[in-house]
Amino acid sequence: MALVVQKFGGTSVADADRIRAVADHIARTRRHGHEVVAVVSAMGKETDELYHLADLVSSTQPGRELDMLVTIGERKSMALVAMALADLGVDAVSFTGSQAGIITDGAHRRARILEIRPDRLRAAMAAGRLPVVAGFQGMSEDREITTLGRNASDLTAVALAAALDADLCEIYTDVSGVFTADPRLVPEARRLRELSFEELLEMADTGSKVVAQRAVEYARNHDVELHVRSSFTWEPGTMITKEYQGMEQAIISGVTHDESEAKITVTQVPDQPGVAGRLFRALADSAVNVDMIVQNVSSDGRTDISFTVPKADLAAAMEVARPLLNDLGAADVVADPGIARVSLVGAGMKSHPGVAAKMFETLSEAGVNIEMISTSSIRISCVVRGDFVEQAVRALHSAFALDSPQGAS
Repeated sequence: MALVVQKFGGTSVADADRIRAVADHIARTRRHGHEVVAVVSAMGKETDELYHLADLVSSTQPGRELDMLVTIGERKSMALVAMALADLGVDAVSFTGSQAGIITDGAHRRARILEIRPDRLRAAMAAGRLPVVAGFQGMSEDREITTLGRNASDLTAVALAAALDADLCEIYTDVSGVFTADPRLVPEARRLRELSFEELLEMADTGSKVVAQRAVEYARNHDVELHVRSSFTWEPGTMITKEYQGMEQAIISGVTHDESEAKITVTQVPDQPGVAGRLFRALADSAVNVDMIVQNVSSDGRTDISFTVPKADLAAAMEVARPLLNDLGAADVVADPGIARVSLVGAGMKSHPGVAAKMFETLSEAGVNIEMISTSSIRISCVVRGDFVEQAVRALHSAFALDSPQGAS
């Protein structure tokens, strides 16, 4: 008998019919002889609605009170799923994040897990009861309710799977797995049967929204096997494991894109030691997350530094950079929100030269200009104009034959 943690996202429990369908699936899994711990998100867009309500009544929104507010959604879902299971003859019991033993630091709105104490969950299972846990939330060491950040129910499920030494963590969502590209842009995109943690991490970091990045990191660090699948069809999805188990791995696993970043360029910066350090230290101290960085070749002792930040941080980044111009000896700082990033991800590129050349040639032939480039051992990312990102994704998906089960050579 296996122990399975099953996580159901907001679309999976969006209304009463969906909740009953989820309860039926959980009950069937149990009838097949498996122990189950369920983790649920808030229904549909309820979390967004709670944040909107907070916007209407408060401009200050103290973190403690906001966390107290938005955790209502998951508590509502957990109780309803437990009730639906009771109607199916399953003795279920609901737990908040704090009751489930999820201990976090005190950072409201984006707390980090410090420890899992799943004693109450183990006791419930030992008594033959099925725990239904509210995702996205925990309790600080000071006994304050905290939230783990947006879309963090995935993280709740993975953390509980690790603490309970579960055999598998299933992430149920509104798509049937991880695809070679966004199916809304590329109808030919295929569902991948298997991926490594490293590949899914790169995909999550470069635009894929199927599984939250922090959850993938936790799963990799604690060796929790994941199965990403649909709660609408219940068909097998994508297995995420430590290492690829197939006989031969495709060079490229997928193409991702991200339109959530903006570019900032600080022009005519003196090309001398310490200048970049002062700029990026100031950004870090203001909690601005910098991603890609490019420094142009020096001309007459001066250079341009370009970097990308989340669009949500663009105003804050500009407020940091502008006052530094005189101190840095730079000429100007320019914001460009009209960019996007397109990336190729695949563990197979480690041992196959020529992937970057083919990517650049493909984008050139498609009339897409590259503004910035960054790489890792299994990922190549290019910043392009936002208006051309869909064109770039389709061209790369075709060039690397990702509509074929064997991928490209």
